[in-house]
Amino acid sequence: MRYLILEDGSIYAGEGFGSDRETTGEVVFTTGMTGYQEAITDQSYADQILVFTNPLIGNYGVTLADLESLEPGIKGVICHEVARRPDNWRMQQTLPDFLKRIDVPGLSGIDTRELVKKLREHGTLRGAITDSKQAAEQIASDLSRTNITAGIVKRVSTKNSYPVPGSKRNIVVVDFGIKHSILRELAERDCNAIVLPYTATAEEILGLDPDGVLLSNGPGDPMELTEAAKMVREVEKHVPVFGICMGHQVFALANGAKTYKMKFGHRGFNHPVREIATGNIGFTSQNHGYAVDPDSVPKDELMVTHVEVNDGTVEGLRHRRYPAFSVQFHPDATPGPHDEVSLFDDFMHMIDERKDQRHA
Repeated sequence: MRYLILEDGSIYAGEGFGSDRETTGEVVFTTGMTGYQEAITDQSYADQILVFTNPLIGNYGVTLADLESLEPGIKGVICHEVARRPDNWRMQQTLPDFLKRIDVPGLSGIDTRELVKKLREHGTLRGAITDSKQAAEQIASDLSRTNITAGIVKRVSTKNSYPVPGSKRNIVVVDFGIKHSILRELAERDCNAIVLPYTATAEEILGLDPDGVLLSNGPGDPMELTEAAKMVREVEKHVPVFGICMGHQVFALANGAKTYKMKFGHRGFNHPVREIATGNIGFTSQNHGYAVDPDSVPKDELMVTHVEVNDGTVEGLRHRRYPAFSVQFHPDATPGPHDEVSLFDDFMHMIDERKDQRHA
């Protein structure tokens, strides 16, 4: 028997799988019915314990080609039931074996409906997966005083730059905790990309003579990335910029907007987003606990281009003077709807237009 202990003192008993180690993290939930492997390996979940609302996970195993990162920063997995006999022609490992290999503990047999209701009512809570509930009161007290995710981007961003070779546009990618699916979208468009750490300066980026700069997704509080916002303020004056998720928030901060922590965030593959200019609604993959404050968006600098249908969250921004834009959701969704994947093509078009203007 293993236990999930929350900072409010709640205790959930279940059966452990995966790694045997004890762990702590922010307890969050995802509404995705598939994609457990991609979610678990998405660095946006670093330092978090992920609760799956779908009752059964693991039924098609794990395929290494679908990993979103090689060294996931997720702290734990909570579900109602793990598939006992997974089967898929691409499967290389079972989910429990995969979690054991990457040293991530799992907990099954939990009433995830009740747990998710608590998170929706009270907001994101810190939690611990442990073998003993004897010290539950002390654990809960310690959790309530701990800032679990401080400095997380530093831990998940690449330490060294690396290339993703192609023969067309030269793209610099700033890694705040990037999903490999973003790089796959660039590769499909034959981009010659180079991935840099989140600490990259404007001078370093512009010194590579890029055709465009992509700001990746990532975990944690965007307000910690003040230097990255400073970098974006300079880079956007010279080359097209495209921000995704954390990149969207950093882009907003760079241009005078503010961000705030959401009650329980958006995590799943079914979030409807409206494009304001056309009224078109696309379903999107999302994973974020922070959002851009709509009242703080400087109207003379930024235009809100997309909003979330359910709660009005700012989902897209575009600069009024520079060729730069961002979205809160994942147009690279894997798995999930590909309604907005054309945004990568919009970025390519923006780059080509800029190049044509320079050569005119």
